[in-house]
Amino acid sequence: MTANPSVLFVCVGNGGKSQMAAALAAKQAGDRLRVHSAGTKPGTTLNAQSVEAIAEVGADMSQGIPKSVDPELLRRVDRTIIIGADAELELPADARGTLQRWVTDEPSERGIEGMERMRLIRDDIDARVRQLVEEILGRRAP
Repeated sequence: MTANPSVLFVCVGNGGKSQMAAALAAKQAGDRLRVHSAGTKPGTTLNAQSVEAIAEVGADMSQGIPKSVDPELLRRVDRTIIIGADAELELPADARGTLQRWVTDEPSERGIEGMERMRLIRDDIDARVRQLVEEILGRRAP
């Protein structure tokens, strides 16, 4: 039996968007998908509004710790998803997986801030994660 597929979500700080995506993917796929997140320049704390927005939809990222991209993990995962336009990352030549970038909605460009902004970002990431889980696992996410 083969191991469950794996995905690595990456953003710059690993305190918001990539942690949100990982929490949503874990909620939707359960143990059928191995989920990781990392940052290209990780910060030291989680974004409190991200944690709150994720909790509103029944997912949990509150125990996440911002961390840097592990080169070994990058080689092993099936999918690496860069979230946002700012993070820069290339797969090693011997990586087995694929690399994709999601340029997500940025409501602040339209003057939307605070929790309203974070909910819009969450909903954009959630829709993308649902599609990804369906694509990888071959069936609708709950």
